[in-house]
Amino acid sequence: MAHPFPSPRGELRDRLQDGSPGRRGGLAARVAAAALTVAVGVAVVTATPAAADERRVWVKAVADAPTWEHYSRRLNADQFGKFVIDVRSNAIYYIDVNLFELHADFVLGVLLQQAWTADNIREYNKNYERDKPRFILGYVTHHTKIDRWVFSFWEGDKIAAADVLRVKRRLDESFFVKHLAFRPDSPAQEKMAKEVARKGVKVVTNDEIYKAADFQAFHKGWSVGRLKVVPVGTPYEDLLFDRGDIVLLQESYPDISPVSGVLATTFSTPLSHVNLRAASWDVPNAGYKKAREEFGALDGTIVHYQVTDSRVAMREATAAEIATWEAERARVRTVEVPAVDLAEARLAMLGKLRKHDVRAYGTKTANLGEIVSAGLRDVHVPAGFGVPFAYYVRHLRAHGLDRRIEAMLTDPRFAGDVAWRKRALEELRAAIVAAPLEPAVLDTLYKRVRLKLGGKGVFVRSSTNAEDLPGFNGAGLYDTVPNVRGKAALGTAVKQVWASLWNLRAVDERALFGIDHRKVYAAVMIQVGVPATAAGVLISTNLWDERDDDGFTINAKWGLGMRVVEGQRIPEQIIFDATNDGTRIISRADDATMLVFDPAGGIQEIAVPAGEIILTEARAKRLVTAVQQLVPLFDRRAPLDVEWVLEGETMWIVQARPFVRAGR
Repeated sequence: MAHPFPSPRGELRDRLQDGSPGRRGGLAARVAAAALTVAVGVAVVTATPAAADERRVWVKAVADAPTWEHYSRRLNADQFGKFVIDVRSNAIYYIDVNLFELHADFVLGVLLQQAWTADNIREYNKNYERDKPRFILGYVTHHTKIDRWVFSFWEGDKIAAADVLRVKRRLDESFFVKHLAFRPDSPAQEKMAKEVARKGVKVVTNDEIYKAADFQAFHKGWSVGRLKVVPVGTPYEDLLFDRGDIVLLQESYPDISPVSGVLATTFSTPLSHVNLRAASWDVPNAGYKKAREEFGALDGTIVHYQVTDSRVAMREATAAEIATWEAERARVRTVEVPAVDLAEARLAMLGKLRKHDVRAYGTKTANLGEIVSAGLRDVHVPAGFGVPFAYYVRHLRAHGLDRRIEAMLTDPRFAGDVAWRKRALEELRAAIVAAPLEPAVLDTLYKRVRLKLGGKGVFVRSSTNAEDLPGFNGAGLYDTVPNVRGKAALGTAVKQVWASLWNLRAVDERALFGIDHRKVYAAVMIQVGVPATAAGVLISTNLWDERDDDGFTINAKWGLGMRVVEGQRIPEQIIFDATNDGTRIISRADDATMLVFDPAGGIQEIAVPAGEIILTEARAKRLVTAVQQLVPLFDRRAPLDVEWVLEGETMWIVQARPFVRAGR
């Protein structure tokens, strides 16, 4: 979708630090060979001592499809090539992207024959400014999913409209596909593109490309299972799946219980709960708008389902495939949850907590406590306090609910009959909420909200010992109650969060990962509610290109953040490059309404601001700068998963945890 390589300046910085001329083995020798023959553009590329391939490393024109195939490269479902235009001579060079990892490899190593020094890199980087001293550096991409051809530039390039028009003329003269559209990749380029469009050049945005595609792979792989087509109009609360199902969803749902594969006719973002969940289950998952018409006839059949970068395939499974998959499913996964401290009864403020307090307050509260206790500059966390596990246990024991849970877990129907399990869990949650909260506990909680949190509306959030664990993040399994106001509402919200430990999706997810339900406990975090202008999720890596170590994936929507992870609509999505502040647009939000606080408590829906964007470059930079300060507090081996809220121009951090990648 977007530029396939890491940002040029970040890459050049890495080169200077490690002293190497290239990351890919053998690149230095190939660039040297190319430099010796720059006059004719032919280099000898030695694959092995016994074999040599004589190839042209650049051409002045791409006259046909075979030439394009030779000089281009495929990344996911897109095929891209690179060009360099010498602004002095107007010469164009289509370079072999399989040979040259960066434009700079070709410009410095071949055209200029210069060493990789700091001075030479600084001079080279001037070609990304508005006034180009020597070169224009660009890309040609074939977006195969929608069969669109475009030309583009690195998102940090400050290229002017006049140079875009110049590039368009040279491409029309030398490239076999004519009248390529210009694809702006940054907010600045989108603004400039309006002038380009007035000059008659077709402009297509990344947002248009993303939304026009019929297909998007969210998690690649294959599985076998019984296809279950969910009819249009099926209420979320009526969804009932077996672990062996492959589900075809025709509407967006905020979450589902574990299955063997997901295929949806509507799709939004890799960071929706359903997509994150499918990745954690390590099952194939894709969005495909034509899925119902192509595969609906297989409903109820045991199928083989595969997702690749560019397509989905589904057919009736063979006996051998079924046997192989059943053996894979039988493999036992085991995630150990932290031991708990049921003696701790302090309602500790976040600033008094650290990560080791997970044993009493759960991971969400302990992680935020670690951040607040660190006293980081420019990192804002809403004030809050933890309600430890001890209060949950007291509530269960006071009303005999602990014995009811044990009876439910030991009943053979609990593991073997999903319909029975669903009913039993619904009845248990209702009983937990209906049981009166100890009056002294409610008085204490409400007093703390009034005295320590200013009596403001609060978020009542889950914080269990079965989330944010290595190999199991538990995102979206448990409930959050927003903008709680008043004493009675506070008590009900706390009980609802406790009860959500027994959500069907949570129970089935824990069972999949071998977690003993008897060792799982619910704590609560009560936190000042921020009246969000916008909110979203940040992952401190580029989810669209795993080779990009400097990219931050950011999703955003107007208003409160629940809709970002529910996946109901496409959010604003960008990749922010922390090495050079480059903002690469993936999509723009398509919501007509947003959720905000109701002054009386709870939430209400209003219209979104017309024509505005959320993730301006300045906001993205502030957010990423804040998150970079959090990284040393957590395991550096894993990216961070951060939930954030924008209030005016202030960025608030409301959750941080390691991002759990998939893996069987």
